Amino acid sequence: MNYKIVSDSSSNILAMEDSRFESVPMKIIAEKEYVDTASLDLAGMVEDLKNHKGKSGSSCPNVAEWMDAFGDADVVFGTTISRNLSGSYNAAHQAAQLYMEKHPGRLALILDSMSAGPQQAMIIDKLRELISQKLDIETIKEKILEYRNHTHILFCLESLTNLARNGRVSPAVAKLSGVLGIRVVGDAKNGQITPVHKPRGAKKATMALVEMLKERGFFDGALLRVAHCFGEEPALALRDAVLKEFPNTRFVLEKTTALCSFYAEAGGLMIGFEGGFNTNNQVTEF
Repeated sequence: MNYKIVSDSSSNILAMEDSRFESVPMKIIAEKEYVDTASLDLAGMVEDLKNHKGKSGSSCPNVAEWMDAFGDADVVFGTTISRNLSGSYNAAHQAAQLYMEKHPGRLALILDSMSAGPQQAMIIDKLRELISQKLDIETIKEKILEYRNHTHILFCLESLTNLARNGRVSPAVAKLSGVLGIRVVGDAKNGQITPVHKPRGAKKATMALVEMLKERGFFDGALLRVAHCFGEEPALALRDAVLKEFPNTRFVLEKTTALCSFYAEAGGLMIGFEGGFNTNNQVTEF
């Protein structure tokens, strides 16, 4: 059976050696349009947006773009950014229905990650692992939902300007970020960004993140996947702090691509990890 995994580019994974994966690009729209592909000048985009004073926003793939990405697969597993942040899930879901109507006998399943970035990337990697084990479809669905509900995401952001401009956080909270070295540290509830702490300085921000990891059931030997927007130094500081307490942590460091860079902004971190049952973002269907 011919399987394929398809994700919008909010996962920060734009390509894999495995041809059974495809990324559908999100877009950033300001004075010009930035398409979230590997060929984009990401540093140039971040600098342009830093100096941009007008309106800016993001747009998701449309139904036709999702359909094209499904290709000729017998079974498609799709995953998207949280439906509470974007219309990507709805477009993918519509594409799946049309795909199955057009190709009777084929199956397209769409999972709302209720997240983005490294947590979404973890779901993709787990899907690849389960498919490689040649499990039946119902078992894959059961196991990926179980895995999704034991993964989490945290944020550590130096600026919330773009989030506030697009209604993701309140302007009052956004004004605090960057003032006198204040970071905003938070998680996701029902797929939406929720500030939790407002530490002053990088060291206190790192300490807050480690405590939040513990509170959410992070354990020695678990996976910690950190995506940064031109913020490798704080990402490595977090790695070192976590390894002191959890020396067997499986650590992955990666860069954000366009969509996550737009919202995380320069210096921002997105942290995906395995932990206890996620009561904030339980997903019950695929």
